[in-house]
Amino acid sequence: MAKKTIESVDVAGKRVLVRVDFNVPLDGGAISDDRRIRSALPTIKSIIDRGGRVILMSHLGRPEGTGHEPQLCLRPVANRLSELLGKPVAFPSDDCTDDAARDAVANLTDGEVLLLENLRFHKGEKDGDAAFATTLASYGDVYVNDAFGTCHRADASMVAVPEAMQGKPRVIGSLVEKEIRFLQGTLESPAKPFVVVLGGAKVSDKIGAIARLLPKADHVIVGGAMAYTFLKALGQDVGESRVEKDRLGDAKKMIEQAADLGVQLHLPVDHVCSTQFAAHTGDIEVFGDKIKPGFMGLDIGPRTQSAFAAVLRDAGCVVWNGPMGVFEWTAFNVGTKQIAKAVAEATSKGATTIVGGGDTAAAVEKFGLADQVSHVSTGGGASLAMLEGNALKAIDILDNA
Repeated sequence: MAKKTIESVDVAGKRVLVRVDFNVPLDGGAISDDRRIRSALPTIKSIIDRGGRVILMSHLGRPEGTGHEPQLCLRPVANRLSELLGKPVAFPSDDCTDDAARDAVANLTDGEVLLLENLRFHKGEKDGDAAFATTLASYGDVYVNDAFGTCHRADASMVAVPEAMQGKPRVIGSLVEKEIRFLQGTLESPAKPFVVVLGGAKVSDKIGAIARLLPKADHVIVGGAMAYTFLKALGQDVGESRVEKDRLGDAKKMIEQAADLGVQLHLPVDHVCSTQFAAHTGDIEVFGDKIKPGFMGLDIGPRTQSAFAAVLRDAGCVVWNGPMGVFEWTAFNVGTKQIAKAVAEATSKGATTIVGGGDTAAAVEKFGLADQVSHVSTGGGASLAMLEGNALKAIDILDNA
């Protein structure tokens, strides 16, 4: 069901309570990646340009929920947002529910922006507490969910706040609208050939996505550590590579299901391996289909890179979730980089390409290719939940278009 968007609401003179995802990485108090702040700009600008008053709320990190923690304060985010908007962003208090916060909300004028302090300084946020939610709900005349990265969670600001605002407009922002369009709309009938690329550490994390996407796919590419569970299920020697022994049966079943459906399943044929799971130590070698004892696979090898890239370049639609190796370490980032380049090339030839998952998004950003794919999802768990076809209550309870 299509949801009402912020664009459909007359916001002039209204207090618009916007749940954003400003859970950005901090390095010594400085923001090291502001992508999540920039992703919220279209919604914020739409509201202030039309005379609305913006009250932003977000979490940051994993505080204890017992009060203010200076290292997880959102003030640096307010400062960065102010720079991006070219106007002041009020940050009234160290507590999102105290008198100073309430007064600041009451005194907002048209076109002004305010950011509340970290919601998770209150235990009630993670607990979905109704009383905490009622306080936050009292700040707004309109509720907007533009925090896709948190849409799979039942936090107070995601579910209990819009529930408490029943009777008032409850809509999605531009970012969530875009995520739904790509992760739901595009995948209803993806352009052919449809290529699904899955990587990362665990088969168990991807079972739901594989089950849903396999019947639609023409090709499924499996890399990353999860590939070793598939290869082990086929009886291959994988050395000390990570294997989920309790998922060998699932892997075998998926291999058989792909064959029954006529889906081409592509697994690594060579591997960049090391004797240690470390960035700079250990002996590094490339092996074919047999990995020597004492070695673990940490990236796909050169023949695999070429084979996977050839499949991707001719795709009509690509969904990619999970890196091909330990891309954070230079010695093992080539596989993920080559896949990212192939996905970007497919995009330039007209394919719709969707990159999802926190690590995969970080990888395309690191390699400077984020703007060369159709869509980079801002949600890790949320994008996977949507790929699995799971209902997201934080979206379902909002107003239908």
